[in-house]
Parts: sequence; C-alpha cells; structure tokens
Amino acid sequence: MYRRYSILLKQSNYNAAFDENADRLPMTKRKSRSESGKTVTKLFVLDTNVLMHDPTSLFRFEEHDLFLPIMTLEELDNNKRGLSEVARNARQASRYLDDIVSSVAGRIDEGIPLKRHAADPATGKLFLQTQAIDSALPDSLAMGKADNHIIGVVMALQRQQPQRQVILVSKDINMRIKARALGLAAEDYFNDKVLEDIDLLYTGVRELPADFWDLHAKDMESWKKDGRTYYRVKGPLCEHLQVNEFVYQESERPMHAIVREQTGRSAVLETIKDYSHQKNNVWGITARNREQNFALNLLMNPEVDFITLLGQAGTGKTLLTLAAGLMQTLEDKSFSEIIITSVTVPVGEDIGFLPGTEEEKMNPWMGALEDNLDVLNKSDEEGGEWGRAATRDLIRSRIKVKSLNFMRGRTFLNKYLIIDEAQNLTPKQMRTLITRAGPGTKVVCLGNIAQIDTPYLTEGSSGLTYVVDRFKGWEHGGHVTLQRGERSRLADHAAEVL
Repeated sequence: MYRRYSILLKQSNYNAAFDENADRLPMTKRKSRSESGKTVTKLFVLDTNVLMHDPTSLFRFEEHDLFLPIMTLEELDNNKRGLSEVARNARQASRYLDDIVSSVAGRIDEGIPLKRHAADPATGKLFLQTQAIDSALPDSLAMGKADNHIIGVVMALQRQQPQRQVILVSKDINMRIKARALGLAAEDYFNDKVLEDIDLLYTGVRELPADFWDLHAKDMESWKKDGRTYYRVKGPLCEHLQVNEFVYQESERPMHAIVREQTGRSAVLETIKDYSHQKNNVWGITARNREQNFALNLLMNPEVDFITLLGQAGTGKTLLTLAAGLMQTLEDKSFSEIIITSVTVPVGEDIGFLPGTEEEKMNPWMGALEDNLDVLNKSDEEGGEWGRAATRDLIRSRIKVKSLNFMRGRTFLNKYLIIDEAQNLTPKQMRTLITRAGPGTKVVCLGNIAQIDTPYLTEGSSGLTYVVDRFKGWEHGGHVTLQRGERSRLADHAAEVL
C-alpha cells in the first residue's frame, strides 16, 4: 500500500534541538508540557503559499519553531519572477530568509534563531531541509507533486518527533484536507485574519436603546453651531462609542447623529444633515434610506479623509461616491479631479491581453462607472440633450481611470480617489494604495466582502476588512455598512433568495 521515496531532510541534532521548545497554535496562548515537565512547542511546516501570501509570516509564530521543506524553497524560486504581487512577496520572503540564514553563527542543522533584533517578535528557531530521509506516502498520492512532497516531510517529522505536535500550515484547502486524511495536523494561516467572526466587523452605525436619554441625559449640555445641534452626554454607553460612528433612534421624533468626541464615559453627538430631502440633493441624488444618508454625510464632510463603504450589490455605494465626488470636484472645487481604480480579478474566463492605453485597457472593468454616470447625467433635465452631452464630456474630462499595477511610487495631490471592488485587495496592497494620498486627497474604498474573487483571500483576511477595523475611531476616517438594496425590486429579491 505504501512506497518509499527520498525527501531532503537533516536527521541529526533535530531531536535534541526540538525538545527544548514550547507548544502553541498560531492564534492561541495554550502551552503543553512533556512528561518530564519541560515545555514543548509545536513545529510548524510552512507551505509556499503562506510565504507568498505574507512574507512576514516567518516572524508571526512567536516562541514556536518553523520548518521549511526544500520544495517550499524551490517553489519560491519558481515564483519570484514578474511584477505581480505574488512575485514581489516571493522575492521578499527570499530576502527575509537570506537575512535569517546570514545571521547564523553555528550549524544550520541545529536551527537558526528567528529573532534577529529586538523588533522581531519571534523567539523560536528556523529549520531548513538539508539532507535526505526516507518517507512513505499512500499509493494514491503522486510522487511528482510538490504538495505531496511537503506532506511527506510532515509525516517524517511527526515520526521523528512524537513528543511534540507537527502542524502543516497552508492556505490551500485541498492540501489541508489531504493532510488531515492521513492523520496529520493541518491549519490555515490565521495571523492575517482581522476577525474570526465577520459578523463582529464594525458597521459604523449604532441604534440607541430606548432608555438612552434616561441614562445619559443627566447634566447634559446642548448648543448650536453652524446650523447643527450638539449634545454632550454622559453614561455607560459612551465608553463603547467610536468617533465618527453614527447613532440613531427611531421614534415620533427621530434622532440621527454622529459621534464627534468620545472620552471615557462622555461623548459629544452632532445632528447630521438630511440628504434625503431634495433641497440637499448631491448632484441630483438624494438618500433613499438611513444608511445612505449617513454615507453622504461622510462623503460630503471635508474633514473626513478616508471612507469605507460596505454593502451588497445595489446598495448605492458607487452612485453615492461618484455623486459626492462630482459635487466636490466640479461645483465646490475641493478636488482637482476624480481618480477611480478597480481590482481586475475576472469572475469567469480571463479575456486576455487588451489593446490600447491604460484607460482603454481598464474600460472592461469600469462598467459600473459608465452605468452610474448615465444615472447622474440623466438628473440634469434643464439643459436638454445638448446640455447633457456637454455635461457628460465635462464629467469625463475630470475623471481618470487608473490601473492598480502602476500605483507604486505615485503621490496624489488634491484628488478624490475611489478604490472599487476593494474586497479583493490584500492588506499589503491596501496599505500601498492608501499611502499614495497626498495633501488634500480623499480616499473612498468600496466593496462587498461576500464577493471575494482573489485566491487565498477570505472575508476575515481581506484588505477591506483590515482597514475598516484599523481606521475605526480615527477622527478623519469613517465607515458605513449599507444594508438595503435600492437598485430594483428584482435585484433586491434576487439578493435575498439566490
């Protein structure tokens, strides 16, 4: 049933080196002890896709040991060429490994300390495959596959080190299934996940309880400034509020406000502008529900530099963002132009290489832009057909479509930057884009985390989830999760039942 084949692995000195370490999962704090009472760590075998997903994963396992099969290094070498994010990550992982190996003072087969300096949180050791051993795999697993070679390494290590747990860490679901079928421990790489439960993601909106004023109105201060009403309230709920979080209470006299300040058990609430009324329309667009009104209050606020809008298809993310952008670019002159970019991940078969300029190549991915411009242009009924054509030309002249591939090194001054389909970005890509913003630039990220098309990216590890969680509470940032679809009754019903 089993056949033998050789896998490169150094046998000598592993038992003595591995016995000195402690036991822990990537995301837990549990440690186990051996029969002698000595703390035993787990040994994590890294698949190549973990390093190509997050090169810093080498330093994310704290006191635990890492093992890199020779096949992982081969695959890193095969994927290092090119300008893609995967190729960049492969090169960065190779540089980290070179830095770690170059710092070794003793023999490599005794393990290389991962802690190079005080900034490194890792205190375990890195073990590299250096010699061959025999391992056995079931006949059903092909010898030529890199994944099966790595699984064979895990089996060999588990037999050599029965006193500790050897865990395969891989982003590949099928590889984890194969490993578990063979009785091996296999885990996803959890360190990049912002949240374990996506239902806990910050929504930017909070409903006030019915007894809110009874508990928080004592010694309340109120005043008016620039047509807005402010309330300074004190109470237990204030500790949980975030700056720029929207709060509401639906009753005979509805209360819609935004948190402007929060200090301990005290908070300042500011009533918001009603963009659902036609007199406050934004480029002819009015809010159709409560969340859209909240979103427009953020989009039209000059003090808010970074905004994230989440919501399913048809909730109005792109339309509201474009309307606010056109209003502030063409009417208020707050920005010089609108820059819109989108992640080009095909849903079906890839359409291959496209001719033309950068903007022409991006046109197939910008259907949502054209559709929303049609809606915004139709709102101008006074100018007639000629007026609408002139307006459309003016709008198009102030909107630039850019590709994500050419964003590195750029600085956008006084621009209104829209990042569409942001759920398909990794946290590293999101950081690269947002740091392009110069003085006077507003960045708006749009997406639906239920529609992720990028391989190995999940709702918990998406760059959009990452920035929503990290920017909450910042006085110049805001977030709203849009709930209700407003596209059509057909689209709303399809989103519910399909």
